[in-house]
This record gives sequence, structure tokens and C-alpha cells, in this order.
Amino acid sequence: MYWNQHLETMPREVLTKLQLERLQWTLRQAGKSQHYGKIFADRGIEPGKIKHPEDIRRLPFTTKENLRARFPYGLLSVDLKEVVRLHSSSGTTGQATVVFHNHKDIENWADLIARCMYMTGVRQDDVFQNLTGYGLFTGGLGFHYGGERLGALTIPSGTGNTKRQILLMQQFGTTVIHLIPSYAMRIMQVMEELGVDPSSDLKLRIAFLGAEPHSEEVRQRVERYFGVEAYNSYGLSEMNGPGVAFECPEKVGMHIWEDAFLVEIVEPQTLEPLEEGQEGELVLTTLTREAMPIIRYRTNDLARILPGQCPCGRTHRRLARIMGRTDDMLIIKGVNIFPIQVEQTLMEISEVGQNYLIILERRDGIDTMRIQVEVRSEIFQEDMRYLKGLEQKIAHELRNELLVTPKIELVEPNTLPRSPGKAVRVEDRRMFETAGS
Repeated sequence: MYWNQHLETMPREVLTKLQLERLQWTLRQAGKSQHYGKIFADRGIEPGKIKHPEDIRRLPFTTKENLRARFPYGLLSVDLKEVVRLHSSSGTTGQATVVFHNHKDIENWADLIARCMYMTGVRQDDVFQNLTGYGLFTGGLGFHYGGERLGALTIPSGTGNTKRQILLMQQFGTTVIHLIPSYAMRIMQVMEELGVDPSSDLKLRIAFLGAEPHSEEVRQRVERYFGVEAYNSYGLSEMNGPGVAFECPEKVGMHIWEDAFLVEIVEPQTLEPLEEGQEGELVLTTLTREAMPIIRYRTNDLARILPGQCPCGRTHRRLARIMGRTDDMLIIKGVNIFPIQVEQTLMEISEVGQNYLIILERRDGIDTMRIQVEVRSEIFQEDMRYLKGLEQKIAHELRNELLVTPKIELVEPNTLPRSPGKAVRVEDRRMFETAGS
């Protein structure tokens, strides 16, 4: 049941003591870097003066802009010759952020992933197929090393070539898969096209979903179709990647491994701490990383800590499902909307397929929302009255959730573009104003 029972079930007071010890060590280690060394010197920060994990609130936040400004080696706390790997963000919205690891960091990361996988029931006799990108993206190598640490046969199949992915599952009797939710939906489509029945043609029993926010409705679709138990995974490159928080079999929140990360929830505007159960921005501090410790990193992810202890017996606190990012929020006609709200509503409608696209436009100075929705191919064999009724049904359901009525366009399966990485759910065209009709 436990990969490391001592750490996973540690009494809270003992865990708090361990966090303090590791936080003080982390501050000493971080002080060796150009970035934190200057900050600590300028502000008179001394690790020994930190007497409780909550004292971390005296320290400044770290942002993605800080990482970019100190690119590439400004946060490195060890000699470059000790570094064995780097991972990087895509840099699509600016200078990429880079995180460095030494051998000990890689070992700790692999152990955290193995802990996550073991918690959900993966064992040495499982066949684990990793359907996420390798290279600079952390999801591939992170889970790969974790699977090998656990002792499972690990297939580094990567992304794409969906027919071959399915063939590998059939040939080697894959029992566990890791993939992003949007790609899981794509595999479902291809299996239907090929006539593959997961219940009889495959041996899958566990799926790990991560790297992009997804709704409970998507998880349930994946579980029903593949006949698996699907678990939510949370991580980000700046904190290693996957393995920061993970669901246990109870599936009531994700255990954040507090022996490796110090967690805070703050109000995004005032940056004041929030109480347990309140939703705000997730802030994380590494507690075991040697090559590049990061202190009070503002993730931009919106989260809340669930109150109470999990029935599974683990004492590490739980994060509720990530509902979006502070920079993902859309404002339409004065209403705040998160893309995951659209997904939740669409996935509850049986006629809706696996993909959708939110298009934001400006018409005569007014922001509008148009949503292209893939539906099952047989839907288009119905008459126009049926199609119009379905559009109205979808718009009505979304109106109830969003308080804004979007224009709905039904499209056939495989019509909308697909990305080899994280799904692109929003296309903002508001800089090109369209004349109203």
C-alpha cells in the first residue's frame, strides 16, 4: 500500500519538524546562487532565523519573470560540472525557463514518481507505457525514471503515431498508461475507427492523466471507455515536473508530498495567505533539490487545500483539482470564465465528441464567445431541426454554467486541429475586430 510508509504516514508534528529542517537547509543551499545570494544579502535573511515553516512568509516570492531574468545559470546553486540534466519550458510566451538537476535531484524525483505510481496500485509485474513527450518536457523522462525505479517494464513510446501506440498496447499487454487527457480522448476516437474493444483487446487497468487541466467529466469518460482507474497527476517544470501531487485510490484530492515541497495558498492580488479550504494561487518551495532550489514560486495555478485527513492513512495534505490558471481566466461581458468550466459542461452532453475550441472575437467593440464542438458523425445524418435543437441545448447548458450565452457551431469528428502536446482550447482573435452582422 505504501512505497515509503514512514514518510507517507508521518504524524503532522513530525512532518512539520522535517519541513523546517529541510527548509533551513534549502535556504542555505539557495544562498549559493547569484539570484538568492543577492536577495538574502540585501534583506539580511539568515536561514537560522526561520523557526517554523510559516516563517517562509518573510521571504520574497519567486516568479517566472525572475527565472527568465536570471537565465540561464543565475539560480544554479552547485558547480556546473555537477549538473547532469536540464529541462525547459516551451518559451512560447517569452524566454524559456530552465531547471537544472544533479544526480541526487534525479534520484529524488524518480523516487517521488515511484511513490505516486505504487500508491495507485502499480507493481513490478506491470507493463507501463509512457505516451507523453520526451526531451525538454518533464512528463516523459519523469515518469520513465519513476516506472523503472518501481521496477515495472517501461515502454518509452512517446507521443503521436496513435495506431502504433494501440498496437504496442496489444502486443505487450500494457496495463498502465500515462498520457495527457486530450490525447486519451484522441486514442478513444482511433480505437473506435479501428474496431478495437479495450475490454477484450487490451489489458489496461490504470491510467495517469496530467500536464493539462481537465474536468472530472473527462476522467469519467476515460474510465468508462478504457475500463481503467484514472488518476490525476499534478506537477510543473519548476518543481521537477510530475510527482508534486497525486491522487490516491480514494480520489478525493491529490496528496502533495510535503516532505519535498512546502505549499502555500495566497490571494492572487494581495498575496496574503488564505485559510485551508479557500481557493487561491498555489505557491511552492522545493525542500530537497540541490542543483536549483526555488523558494516561494508563484505557480499561477488556482488551487485549494482540502480540509481533514484522507481515509487512505497518508498524512500529507491534499490539493483539490486544479481549476485553471490566474492567466487563463477569460472575461466576457464582465463575467469571469475559465476554460475548464466549458469542458465540464460539454463532457456531460452525450452527443458531444472528444474535442472543442473556444474562439474569442470582438464585434463592434463587444467581446463574443464562439465554441466549435465536435459531435459524433451520425449526428450529421439528422435533419437540420435536430442539429439546431442540439446547438440550442448546448448553448443553454453553457449559459447556466457561465452566465454568458456563447454561439455554438457543431463540427464533425477530427475537424478541429490537434496539437502533439497540450491541447489548445482557446483561440483569441479579439485584436482583429470583426464587423457585426
